[in-house]
Amino acid sequence: MHKMIRKVTSSLGRHVSTMARGTTQVRRFLHGAYVRIHPSVQEALMEGRPVVALESAIITHGMAYPLNLSMAREVEETVRVNGAVPATVGILRGQIHVGLTDKELEFLASSKNAVKVSRRDFPFVLSQGLSGGTTVSGTMIAAHKAGIPVFVTGGIGGVHREGENTMDVSADLTELGRTPVAVVSAGAKSILDIGRTLEYLETQGVCVAAFGESREFPAFFSRQSGFQAPYHVRDEEEAAKLIDSALGLGLSNGVLIAVPCPQERAASGQVIEEAIQQALSEARSKGITGKEVTPFLLQKLIELTDGKSLDSNLALIQNNAKVGSCIAVALSKLQKARRKGNLPRRGDMTAPQPVVIGGINVDFIAKAQNPDILGGGQTNAGRVRRTFVVFGRNLADCLSRLGQTPLLLSAVGKDEHLQSVLHYCHHMDMSAVLQLEGKSTATYCAVITSAGELSIGLGDMDIHQQITEQYVSQFKENLCQAPLVCIDGNVPLSTIQYVCQLAKEHQLAVCYEPTDENKASKPFLSDSWKALAYISPNLQELRAINRTLGNPVPAELPSMLEDVVQTAVALACPLLAHLQCVVVTLGTHGILLCGKSLGGSILLCPGGSQTGKGTTAAASLCAAHYPTIPISREEIVNVSGAGDSLMAGILAGMLAKHDTDTCVQMGLLAASLSLRSYEPISPEISTSSVSQEQVKSRSWPEVKVWKMD
Repeated sequence: MHKMIRKVTSSLGRHVSTMARGTTQVRRFLHGAYVRIHPSVQEALMEGRPVVALESAIITHGMAYPLNLSMAREVEETVRVNGAVPATVGILRGQIHVGLTDKELEFLASSKNAVKVSRRDFPFVLSQGLSGGTTVSGTMIAAHKAGIPVFVTGGIGGVHREGENTMDVSADLTELGRTPVAVVSAGAKSILDIGRTLEYLETQGVCVAAFGESREFPAFFSRQSGFQAPYHVRDEEEAAKLIDSALGLGLSNGVLIAVPCPQERAASGQVIEEAIQQALSEARSKGITGKEVTPFLLQKLIELTDGKSLDSNLALIQNNAKVGSCIAVALSKLQKARRKGNLPRRGDMTAPQPVVIGGINVDFIAKAQNPDILGGGQTNAGRVRRTFVVFGRNLADCLSRLGQTPLLLSAVGKDEHLQSVLHYCHHMDMSAVLQLEGKSTATYCAVITSAGELSIGLGDMDIHQQITEQYVSQFKENLCQAPLVCIDGNVPLSTIQYVCQLAKEHQLAVCYEPTDENKASKPFLSDSWKALAYISPNLQELRAINRTLGNPVPAELPSMLEDVVQTAVALACPLLAHLQCVVVTLGTHGILLCGKSLGGSILLCPGGSQTGKGTTAAASLCAAHYPTIPISREEIVNVSGAGDSLMAGILAGMLAKHDTDTCVQMGLLAASLSLRSYEPISPEISTSSVSQEQVKSRSWPEVKVWKMD
């Protein structure tokens, strides 16, 4: 068995391309021991609120203490006042920090040995446990890995004067050419060759736009450089649309928004130019080169202009922070509006959109060739497949194939699996799914027997904890208007309780899928479960639920059908005081539907006289047993999605207002198709293969009904 699992892991690794392995290595480098994201920044990112990244090289190398500290504090406050969350990036004792405490800001501001950290410097600085300020290049890398799309700085580096001889070109320019972050700055620093800098940015494929009414490209201290930007945006809304377009295209390069220094604080171009020439001459005579040139020139300019350049520097930094924050806010609003706009409009739908809340998994399925799996380290012949599925449990996938297209609320990592997951789920509404930088998409490896039964499962599902109450609450309107809400046991308890509270307040029909025996009891730890309408446990999960409620439960579960039904009825009965229906999945024995019966049929469909809450007292409690569609062992490929297909078929029938028998038989049809498929949800499931017409065209075994009260 262990050797087989090693072979599964090896095969799993062979599926990953060289590029994907590189992505994994970068992610490991920038997360875990090497990075810390401040809780306020992490919370804002998780909730979709605007965040603005800020550099720290200006703190460590741009200004003297304590002016640098007061400047950093004021810039962060400007970001907050304008509606965004500041995330100053810095290196402290060999760890990348995205978002700094005030104490950490002061540490960097007062440090005498801080290193100036660009892309090339990360490995050495981190390995040596050093501290430093991140340049534009270094900050862009950290911002992108943290999922922050907008970064504010004073001015970018560029091609140095006489760069055609010295080849001194800032790494900021190449970073803009390969890292998709929008940089808001006052153009390039005046000490640089502005013309060649713009040419280099064009070569790198960087979209450069001046901010305001003019296309004049600013030159840091001065509003005019004598060069035109390729484009211009008039305000933060236009800038946000430009950035959103760049991100939407999936291009690997950044965007530069060039914001002129405020008119009243801008320095004279002629005065600055004369001072630059003098400073350059002195730098050459002293042999100053490389990354020491810029700090030297900026400090010299302060002396030569009697502090006017410093005044302009402080003013433009504050202005950039204001403009950048407004752009980040506009971008956040635009993305939220577009996400909602991508959903089917209520006027365009014949019925409101269901909502499914649950996890997304990448499944690796290893099926043994022989009936018995050999242990003791022996290799078992078999076949390994990778599938990209919606866990939840695959409800959203199957419901979409059945024409319901629910809104899926879930989370995936921005990792080597992301694009494959999105491609696999192209038929589903994935517009609201969180895509998280630095998180791993949930993965699951199952070893199954030749009969399709699960032998062992291994899972990495930590990302499911990111399906938080704060995230789900953004879609409160969708939830309150949904004809059906489905939620699974992978979701954090607080999120489940939030959905149950909404159900109680707005009379929502909520279906809970327990997922497994360990997670089944989550809603039942409090009175939250009483707001549910449906649950779909197997017998083990139903026993776990009753144990949590303090009800008597059998020590051993039976295997004979008659005993199984009797046990399921006894365990479902106490739940029906509050639930509309308990759908007990019995594997090869079929399903047992337990609920209120009126006129000989158990009530399923939400709405009208059949709604579970407040059903007339004339209804009695009944249990109905539906056998499975016969299928040989040889035809069974796997059972991992059969239960989910069953529930999706039943729920699709309910949403279509079919009678109870038709709903259940649609579920049995869907399950039988998935049992024969290597995919957990069979691609053959559709509105034609699983429909009322298909149900009527088949002969079905008799449904046995028992009274429960």
